[in-house]
Amino acid sequence: MNINHMRAFLEVARNGSFQLAAENLFITQSTVSARIKVLEDQLNTRLFNRKRDGSELTPAGRNFIRYATKVVKAWEQAKQEIALPQDMEGLVALGVQLNLWQQITPAWIEQMQNSSPEVGTRVVMDYSDSLLSQLVEGELDLVLTYVNRQNAELRTELLMEDILVLVASEPRKVRTDWVKNYVFVDWGDEFREAHTLAYPDAQAPRLSVGLGMVGLDYILNYGGAGYFPERMVNELIASQRLFYVEDAPKFKRPVFLSYSKDPINPELVSMARETLQSVL
Repeated sequence: MNINHMRAFLEVARNGSFQLAAENLFITQSTVSARIKVLEDQLNTRLFNRKRDGSELTPAGRNFIRYATKVVKAWEQAKQEIALPQDMEGLVALGVQLNLWQQITPAWIEQMQNSSPEVGTRVVMDYSDSLLSQLVEGELDLVLTYVNRQNAELRTELLMEDILVLVASEPRKVRTDWVKNYVFVDWGDEFREAHTLAYPDAQAPRLSVGLGMVGLDYILNYGGAGYFPERMVNELIASQRLFYVEDAPKFKRPVFLSYSKDPINPELVSMARETLQSVL
């Protein structure tokens, strides 16, 4: 069996659509169909029932998912570890949601290299959905996201809870109306809802950004105010480059750690997980 055939199978199973699978894999729909046909011929059974509005797994297809997932995971792990230098004993791949990079990852990398120099580390920064998809496909060992995604193949646990605080480039009190130099950092659906409730009279901000690092850099260079994780701005507040906005509401932002329930290398995943917990 071909790894690419099993990737195509898993993508169709995930999306319920040959067309969406082709788009996600950057190949043609006919290529996806051909790969599924090869698998079905080799297994001597139908894996999908084709319908006008998509495709659904047959009982045989549902049974095949766990085997295909393990094979793809094992292949990805093998590709990574075979290429390691001789003095390296393993490789752990961590996926980090873009807004969490600065707060956690550098300390984790340093701790991993100091405590386990024989283990290589690979860090991928991306958005939550993409990271979770890579985790399911076996390309990552652990991921840090703001998403508590329930999946039969994954274990997800609360790693920590960020406190988002309103800070400004100069001392000020909170206002519920529009502030012209307010920078709205989009920390996700829950934050947007809580923000709207806290500031019902606020108009649309002049500047909105999707990355905390971008918003913070703008405020430090041009002035303004915005919400950021407290751990991200502690040193800036201590040095009086930023100031807490008086009486401003605070918001909680949970951070979740996800990893496979059946990892290829449980020892490495456990060590990486414990190291993450130790640097918080």
